[in-house]
Amino acid sequence: MKRYVIIVAAGLSKRMGEGTPKQFRVIAGKPMLMHTIAAFDAVETSLNIIVVIPPASIPTWQELCKAHNFNIPHQLVEGGPTRGYSVKNGLAAIEDDEGLVAIHDGARPLVDKRIILEGFELAARTGTAIPCVQLTDSLRLVDTYGSRALPRTKVKAIQTPQCFLLPMIKQAYDAQDFMNFTDDAQLIERSGLPLSLYDGNLGNIKVTTPNQLIYAEIMLQLQNKKSS
Repeated sequence: MKRYVIIVAAGLSKRMGEGTPKQFRVIAGKPMLMHTIAAFDAVETSLNIIVVIPPASIPTWQELCKAHNFNIPHQLVEGGPTRGYSVKNGLAAIEDDEGLVAIHDGARPLVDKRIILEGFELAARTGTAIPCVQLTDSLRLVDTYGSRALPRTKVKAIQTPQCFLLPMIKQAYDAQDFMNFTDDAQLIERSGLPLSLYDGNLGNIKVTTPNQLIYAEIMLQLQNKKSS
């Protein structure tokens, strides 16, 4: 069964502040997006990698690949105005009707081999695989009625890659309101299909702030030292 990964990196990094979008910022020697791509390539070199970036950034990315001698094969796809449109564009680039696809945030460069492999294996058996982690902070639900405590043992934080059988996720993205969902698992669940959860990794953070960018760089530098 063919395996694909769609790495979504078409955001404008508004929470990161002005300047270069976070996916193109150099950390631990190369742009963050290259670390994310390399994490998947290191697990399985036969994996079909699709990278979705802003249309205007394609020349910039191609120049970065030349400058950093980055030769991991990947297909570039133009992103859309929202994450949902970007994922849909990535799915449209897959001609096969059968197979498995992992959908991953380009801003999660610390994804590890175990999460990737377990996701594909679980999705092959059940149709879906959603990594999640147990929260450690106390939680409160805040609404117009005030706030109330939530039992943290019953709440999970959802991560990526989220893996699916290709026909299942393509059909889900045929819904007219696909763009209203913040992640792919929600769209699948709305379709009435069950979700299979598995253990993620607290280190698999999504980099959205300058402090998280510093943390990711430190962790990647440590990884590089261990592998050298």
